[in-house]
Amino acid sequence: MRLIIDHRTVYRYEEPAAGIVEVLRLTPRPTDGQTILRWRVDVEADGTLLPFEDVHGNRAHMFYADRALTELAIHVEGEVLTTDTAGILGALEEPLPPVIYLRPTRLTAPDAALRALASTLRREDPLEEAHLLMRAVHERLVFDPDVTHPATDAATAFKLGRGVCQDLSQVMVTVARLLGRPARYVSGHYAAPDHPEQEAAHAWTELHLPALGWVGFDPTHCISPGEGHVRVAVGLDSLDAAPVRGSRRGGGAEQLSVMVHGRAVTGVPSAPGVADGLLAAEDRMAGPGGPGEGGGEE
Repeated sequence: MRLIIDHRTVYRYEEPAAGIVEVLRLTPRPTDGQTILRWRVDVEADGTLLPFEDVHGNRAHMFYADRALTELAIHVEGEVLTTDTAGILGALEEPLPPVIYLRPTRLTAPDAALRALASTLRREDPLEEAHLLMRAVHERLVFDPDVTHPATDAATAFKLGRGVCQDLSQVMVTVARLLGRPARYVSGHYAAPDHPEQEAAHAWTELHLPALGWVGFDPTHCISPGEGHVRVAVGLDSLDAAPVRGSRRGGGAEQLSVMVHGRAVTGVPSAPGVADGLLAAEDRMAGPGGPGEGGGEE
């Protein structure tokens, strides 16, 4: 499937905000299941945009604003060719060993209720256990965008029994680690055929299973990530894999708006576009072998 992703994030500040520094984890890596035909990150502000690879192997950029701003807009647009691998990530250079992803964080610290859930899910077959866990999280947490926030931890979301994809994913990561399975949080996009317009990026999980390696599970939809998923970044929790995360001085109250449009298309891949007057980084890859030439969370 060929997917077009259009992702726009806008921060508006009550007063001019100075010293803005943002970490952008917005650029996907090629894998066995996704080939990046083109990808562009545009920051609509004067400043410096520096690419780097973070500790988890994510492709990222640091943005430093040159002056105080009342609005910061970040636009991502790309084209990805996806293949259904039943969630199996396949060969991918990993900077960290799987055992690192057994480590809990503040957002994935287990409580008694999550430990009790884990005790009911142990199975001899790791893959069966993982699917059982995904279904359990899907059934116990109702999708509700109005009860949690970005700082909500897994234990709180599980107690509420409601949340968004971030919450379901962090609950699954937490319980998987209790079962002895290395687990990590994944941020990305899901081009849902019935609602291509969304107010946030998507999130799911990956578990490291014997003989299979890293395997994806989407507890929000209770499916294996497939042709509609574009994998962007991974981490121990949602903070590690946040699409945009930064700091500023002043600015007063902040208003955030996010819009993601993901759709499947047919025909010949379109040519990379040009952004006039924007600070931009563009990546073009021919396939899962690595990057080609080129410059520049529901």
